[in-house]
Amino acid sequence: MFSDRKYRTAVFLGFAAVVSLAVSCVSGRTVSGIREGEVRPDLSVPEDIGFEEERERLVQQIKVDSMAADSGGPLIMNAIKDEETGEMVATDVITESRVVARFRNVAERFGRVSIEFDITVPEELLSSSWKLELLPLIKIMGDSTRLDPVCITGRKYRDEQMRGYRRYERFLQSIITDSTDFIRLRQLEIFIMRHFPDTYAMKNDTSFVPDPVAESIFGVSQREALEHYTRHHLFDRNERRKAGRAMMFRRFIKDPLVSDGIRLDTVISDMAGGLIYRYVQQVESRPGLRKIEVALDGCLYEDGEVICTVGRPEDIVFYVSSLSTLADMSPRYVMRVIERYVYDNTHAFIDFAQGSADLDTLLPGNRAELARIRECVSAVVGRTEFILDSLVVTASCSPEGRYAYNSRLSLARADTMKDFIGSLLDEENRPVLKAESVPENWDQLCRLVKNDTVLGGRAKDRILAAAGIYDRDSAETGILAEMPEYRYLREKIYPRLRSVKFDFYLHRRGMDRDTVHTTELDSVYMQGVEALKNLDYRRAVELLRPYHDYNTALAYLSAGYNHSAIRDLESLSPPSAKTDYLMAIALARLGMFGEAREVYLRCIDRDPAMAFRANLDPELSDIIRPGEDRH
Repeated sequence: MFSDRKYRTAVFLGFAAVVSLAVSCVSGRTVSGIREGEVRPDLSVPEDIGFEEERERLVQQIKVDSMAADSGGPLIMNAIKDEETGEMVATDVITESRVVARFRNVAERFGRVSIEFDITVPEELLSSSWKLELLPLIKIMGDSTRLDPVCITGRKYRDEQMRGYRRYERFLQSIITDSTDFIRLRQLEIFIMRHFPDTYAMKNDTSFVPDPVAESIFGVSQREALEHYTRHHLFDRNERRKAGRAMMFRRFIKDPLVSDGIRLDTVISDMAGGLIYRYVQQVESRPGLRKIEVALDGCLYEDGEVICTVGRPEDIVFYVSSLSTLADMSPRYVMRVIERYVYDNTHAFIDFAQGSADLDTLLPGNRAELARIRECVSAVVGRTEFILDSLVVTASCSPEGRYAYNSRLSLARADTMKDFIGSLLDEENRPVLKAESVPENWDQLCRLVKNDTVLGGRAKDRILAAAGIYDRDSAETGILAEMPEYRYLREKIYPRLRSVKFDFYLHRRGMDRDTVHTTELDSVYMQGVEALKNLDYRRAVELLRPYHDYNTALAYLSAGYNHSAIRDLESLSPPSAKTDYLMAIALARLGMFGEAREVYLRCIDRDPAMAFRANLDPELSDIIRPGEDRH
């Protein structure tokens, strides 16, 4: 009997060895095929979806959670939004037909492009002992961006991950957190009880005993007692464990669980036993974007380490269309009236000494103002298309002081500035210089007082009333100087009245008529069209709003202002194929499919070529009947 049992055991072990060898050989051949690229995932675009689904993806992206599989197969992690309740609900693997294609036309809407593609995983890449990590990559106008990875984890692989976490948790629990565990408290208590019974009686006394007092009682210090009764070997081991936490984490957990960045928007079942993942991604559009390429890399993990990379499938391409390509780039001109005579002016605040007309060019404030004046005069005189008729320099003073004195002082300061400007002009322009003065600048005082935020209403009324008095000296000394706000006027308002104004009077060289009407490119309008082409729809609407033309309607439509687009399109006369096309899109967005279809058919009657454009805009897919001859 014993011999028979040994025989059966030997047969069983031999059979197990053969099976293990066979499985090992099969696994080895599979991995070899993966390395050589014979087995690889695939990329494809799904079958066409309607506009409602695509519009929904522009504003909402399905969130994905994870749930463990009950069998030893891959862990399928998926959740979708319930359209009725709005809640995220877990789903089983969805069986769905599969359409394989390598390119697709997608529409840019509101500055974004929504793309979706299927990642097909053959069953040869799925194993309970493996984790497959797939890494999508999008390529846009020479730039490459990694998307969130897709991970498929086998049951045995996940169990090993969780086992590593449990081992690490036990390691953390072995670290002592209470420092009293290092002290032999019972032995210390017995020592005190035997040798110092009176002191032991104080053990429940909460009063503080300083260390010198304790040393006089025990004959040893607190530190010496703790050192004697501390388990130093236990403390040292605990410190080593705390210092080695990162190392132990890497030892026990070779492949940490990832809680964020896993993307499984839709999962469907492949009839061959593999898996298909629906990947949805929103991409910010940019000027000149014509296509988006998607590539796929991947790695296969076993025991927490990469055993091989998976072959890259053929890239797929999304060709991007935008409503902005329908913009009318024709130049727009605006009528401009050119005057023969041109006027310009500037002000400068020159700091003169009190009662003086001497110009101090070394003062920091004066230096900056004089430099600005030089630049301004040079810019005006240097324009060859103009001839300088006159340059009037006007200096003004504040009401402080007597009017006659301010009159002489302001004129003297004007002459000083006239001499300064004269040094900047050539012999031809120097004779046109004139000096004038405003002894007391009451007009400017009134403007400043009206806009002042410190002065009260009654004070403002008194100042404005004083400005109407003919006798300026009485107005200043009899009214303003007696006001409580006079100090504020002198320190804050009056300095701004002591200014120099420069008035430039010019005429256009070679122009005999007083006015000439001409046309020039409307720069504001063309900036709006450029913003439309660059997908800056908010700025396009801002710049094109006053024009109420075709491009204005297109800007409204691109920005999502459908009612405004319809209003401008209805005002255009005569209608064209393009205006009808935009109207059809706007009506379709508002759910008016019957009217949209009618306008669309009128559009292709005017221009049959617009039927080809309709293939690029999802709004029109619901109003074009399958198989309909749109030409």
